[in-house]
Formats: sequence, C-alpha cells, structure tokens
Amino acid sequence: MFTENDTNNERIFGSPNATPYVKDGIDRYIVHGETGAVNPRQTGTKASVHHVLTVPAGDSTTVRLRLTDIELADPWAEFHQLLDTRRSEADVFFEGVVPDGLAEDERRMVRQALAGMLWSKQYYHLDVERWLAEHGVDPLAADPRIRNSAWYHMVNDEVILMPDTWEYPWFAAWDLAFHTIALSMVDIGFAKAQLELLLRRLYLHPNGKIPAYEWNFGDVNPPVHAWAVFFVYELEKHRTGRGDRVFLENAFQKLMKNFTWWLNRKDIDGNNVFQGGLLGLDNIGVFDRSAPLPTGGHLDQADGTAWMALYCQNLLEIAIELGDGNRVYVEHAQILFEHFAWIAVAMNHIGDENQSLWDEEDGFFYDVLRLPDDGATRLKVRSLVGLIPLAATSVISGWADQRFPEMAQGAQEFVRRHPAVEAFVSSHHVPG
Repeated sequence: MFTENDTNNERIFGSPNATPYVKDGIDRYIVHGETGAVNPRQTGTKASVHHVLTVPAGDSTTVRLRLTDIELADPWAEFHQLLDTRRSEADVFFEGVVPDGLAEDERRMVRQALAGMLWSKQYYHLDVERWLAEHGVDPLAADPRIRNSAWYHMVNDEVILMPDTWEYPWFAAWDLAFHTIALSMVDIGFAKAQLELLLRRLYLHPNGKIPAYEWNFGDVNPPVHAWAVFFVYELEKHRTGRGDRVFLENAFQKLMKNFTWWLNRKDIDGNNVFQGGLLGLDNIGVFDRSAPLPTGGHLDQADGTAWMALYCQNLLEIAIELGDGNRVYVEHAQILFEHFAWIAVAMNHIGDENQSLWDEEDGFFYDVLRLPDDGATRLKVRSLVGLIPLAATSVISGWADQRFPEMAQGAQEFVRRHPAVEAFVSSHHVPG
C-alpha cells in the first residue's frame, strides 16, 4: 500500500490536499475499508506491507520477509543460512561492545537498548526558507506569530538520531546530546558527527542559539552539548590513547558562541541568574515556563542557572584540555572559571526576603517570580528544579595547576579581589 507522506490537510485544516493519497490513507484502507485511499499505481513516499494471518490458539506462525531491488527466482533459497550468518556477525560485534561481568539477561538488555538506539536514525530534510515561502510567509520578515520564522537560514538534510521512531519525526537537541553517549559505545564516529551537526552553520542560529526541535527551534533546552562533547572526546581518548583534538576544538569554538547567546539572552538583569524557559521539564512548575507569565515579569530559574554553571565547568574542562598544546585557551579557561564563580555566588546568595534562589530555612533552591513592580516571590515547589544544582559538579585534573600556573594564580587573585566570591569560597571550604 502506497501513499504520499503528506498531512491530510482537508481533514485537519479544511484546505485542499495536493494529492488524494495522504499519510492517513493506510489507516483508512486497513481499518475503514476505503480502497481508494491508497495509490493503485503502487508509488509514493510512504508504504506499508499488508499481510493477513490467522493464528490458531496455542499455535505460532513465522513470516519471512526479504527486501531486494531485483527479481529473485527463489527468494527463500539459503534464507535461513543467510539469517544465521547475519545473527552470528551481530553476536561477534556486540561481544566487543557489551561490558564484561554482566549476567546474560543484562547483556541482552544492553544489546536491545543499543539496537533501539541504532534503529532510531531517520532521514530528516527541512529547508525552512522554502517551508516559510510555501506557507505564504516572507522568509526575511521574521514574525513571532509564525513558527520558526526567525530560522530561515536552516537547511537540514541528514540522517539524525531521533528521540524515538513512533512519536518524533524530528530531532530534539538535548535528547540528541544524551543519545551520543550511548551511541559512542557502538559508533563513536557517528556520535561525534551528530554532536557537530547542530553546531554547523546551517543549524546554529547566527546569534548562537542551538535549534531545540522542529516544533519550536527557538525553544530553550538545557545546555548539555558541551558535556556530551567532552564525554565522547574523553571516551575515545581512553579507548585509543589519542583524543580527537580537531573535533574538540571545532566544537569549542561553536559552543562559546552558544554560551555567549545564553549570557546575552537569558540573563535579563545581568546578575548571573538565568531564565531558561521550559528546559525539558514539562509541567514542573506553577507556570508554563516557555510562555509569557500571566503576572508579567519573569522567572529566575534555579535549574536554568545551575545548567549554566555546569556549562561553564564543561567549557572550562575543554579549554584546559586544549590549552595543553595551545596556550591561547588558558585565557579562555580563566574567563570561564570567573563566569562560574559569579554564577555560583548568585545562586547561593542569601539576600532580601524572597529575592534569592536559595532558601536558607528550607535548605532548597526555588524559582523566583520577579514582578513588574520589582517585587519578588519565591515559588516553593519541591521538584527536580531544586535538585539540578547538584549536577553542576566537575573535577579538574590535578595536572592543570602544574602545567598552567598562571591560570591557578589568576584564579586565586580573582577570588581575593572580589569579597563576595572570597566569602563564598571560604564558606564552602573551596581550596584557594
């Protein structure tokens, strides 16, 4: 059964369809008996096999399927031998991937999870400028009422890992970053390529924003890309004895642009407390954090600020690694350390009532609702938002102090120069 992979606009929007054979045609044919819903010429961009079986109670039936682009006189000749060969090849491959010491059920679980990851690849093609033009929108006249109108530069034409194959026909930025960690177990080259993909000029917004997902490229996801980049880099270095510094340096340059976007766009008051938006935590708060607040004003977010603290740490780790060969990055490392210090101080600041993210009495971080009249209310909702600051933890190798004494000295001078930072460091027993 063949159709076109196009929405049934007539059914959904009341507008004419470009083709009589649309994506819900297969459902209409099978479930509702509409024989004219699929293309009798058996061509189209969406297809499905229809095979009817009657399986008696307590019995079983086997279906053999072979995909080929040529006519085979006997498609089932050596079928089982070929299947056994491919199964054996897969067993050998995963033998070198699945960690030792696992029970058989655990090994199967890891293998199935990785297989699911590999099967979630999909071809993704979207030319946003063309899409806007087809919807009657001037691509160069960004209109906030039109979805993705500010992303006219985007041209996507790659095979990309999707969150899953049944719900998502598009990528999601922070899902993809996490996926690459698992993917690196079986294909580290593809994992690196996926991380580089969203940082390319055809994806990354000119202002430095990483596209979130097709439903709203301008939405904000947690900035975990740097964490994933350094994780994959370190994993390859551990396996092969050599890290891909070209990959790491290329990613760092693009990530610094995105980091600057966060600083300029998500720190409204310029006080190192951030307003990220949804940040992937659906229904986590009193308000829809991706939408304008009904009260006016804005939310200072505990998790958004913590994610930025972690972002500083991850970029700092990368800068130190790159500095061991190019001293230019030592200055970057110093800057990133100072950014982190200011964010940490701001997060843990105990100020006027309801003004700070940290609640000393509760011993917990909360979002703070900032009102147009300069008032503020701490939103005392016990949720994952208040635990995200625990994620902002990194361990810098001891060799950094020895190889970059100027960086260590600069950090100490920075702490001494700023009483607020010095007080924070002293109260948290951070070594000088």
